[in-house]
Amino acid sequence: MMGSLRGRLFVGLTAIILLTGAVGGLLAYRWAYSEAIEMQDSVLIQIGSFALGAPIRQSRPVTGVDAEAEVAVVELGEAPRGSADDRRLWGLTDGLHNDVYHGQPVRVLLRTRPDGSRFAVTQQTEIRTEIAGDMAVRTLLPIAALVPCLLLMTAFVIARSFRPMLRLAGDLDASRVDDVGALPATGAPSELQPFLGSINGLLGRVRVMMDQQRRFIADAAHELRTPVTALSLQAENLASLDMPAETRDRLDALKSGMRRTKHLLEQLLALARQDAAPSIARVAVELDKIVKGVVADLLPEAAARNIDLGFTTVEVVAVNADELSLISAVRNLVENAIKFTPNGGSVDLAVSREDGMAVIQIEDTGPGIPPQDLARIGEPFFRGGQPSGEGAGLGLSIVKRIVDRAAGSVLFENVTGAGRSGLRVTVKLPATDA
Repeated sequence: MMGSLRGRLFVGLTAIILLTGAVGGLLAYRWAYSEAIEMQDSVLIQIGSFALGAPIRQSRPVTGVDAEAEVAVVELGEAPRGSADDRRLWGLTDGLHNDVYHGQPVRVLLRTRPDGSRFAVTQQTEIRTEIAGDMAVRTLLPIAALVPCLLLMTAFVIARSFRPMLRLAGDLDASRVDDVGALPATGAPSELQPFLGSINGLLGRVRVMMDQQRRFIADAAHELRTPVTALSLQAENLASLDMPAETRDRLDALKSGMRRTKHLLEQLLALARQDAAPSIARVAVELDKIVKGVVADLLPEAAARNIDLGFTTVEVVAVNADELSLISAVRNLVENAIKFTPNGGSVDLAVSREDGMAVIQIEDTGPGIPPQDLARIGEPFFRGGQPSGEGAGLGLSIVKRIVDRAAGSVLFENVTGAGRSGLRVTVKLPATDA
């Protein structure tokens, strides 16, 4: 069964047009054929009227009618005479008849003059049929030309009629993943109004559910942060006491778990803030200074693992953004690069301005990301098919949300080359004057 509604409409309307054209063409052909036969009978009657009073009475072909009509006047005399065909014709009554003359089927008109002499006007049936058929076929030419035009117009009208639906689908595909706003129903065809109403109702329920989920995550993270902080302080206090080596190992594991939990709660709160405040006020901030500040904060962490953290290019460039959010995004990217770079590796940063865009590029010498995971790397809690490290899969998701809010873009791509690997992250934001 054909799955396309447009295809079904086109096939159905094509069948109707072809069937209507065939029936109309057949009726037009029969009507034109009949009219052509009657017209030729009228010609025979007119010729008979002229021959009735003609002073010259002899058998002869009629000229001046139609070169292909082959009409002839046969004089039969006042009594039967001549060939058997002439005598048989003389015996027919006045009027139109179908007969055979000289071995050929003919249409014949018999007339009698006032003096008693008779004559016949003949025309071969084959000639009449050919002329009538040609005239009937000519009447079909407009219909034959009209059918393809109707099919093209049908396809055009169907395509234009479905354009609002395709435009609506395009708008849905182009919308952000977290955009659950109502679809505009103004200007949509009346047939789509119930459909749009149902979709908007569904989006409204999804929006309520997402808001509840965000509030729950934010509230849970906020409520858990206080006890986790208290437990971290207690663990730090215990570290100053004398204890067996086995107990200290367990305390170190506890402190490491507390740090991971605290980091997760901070990321959940950051994600909730981005979702709950889509219209954060943006001001002009110096991007190069923000990146330099983040690198300065993370230099000790990189140095502890002998990772070369530095810049290849730094240009002065400003963007319109929320400063705290932008710091969080840059810090997440640099921390992620340091975390996945092996000891002794390098993390290179570049800040530049290209074609009216502020560009941050961070390139590390880590293992990169499996190609099948690149498309999903910005999804919350997604850590790839081969997760490693202690992260929860929220850092890059937060980065993507922040960059999207600032009308920018972020691109993740693997670095390939002879004897090297790594991940290159390119962030582009609309540049502005400082």
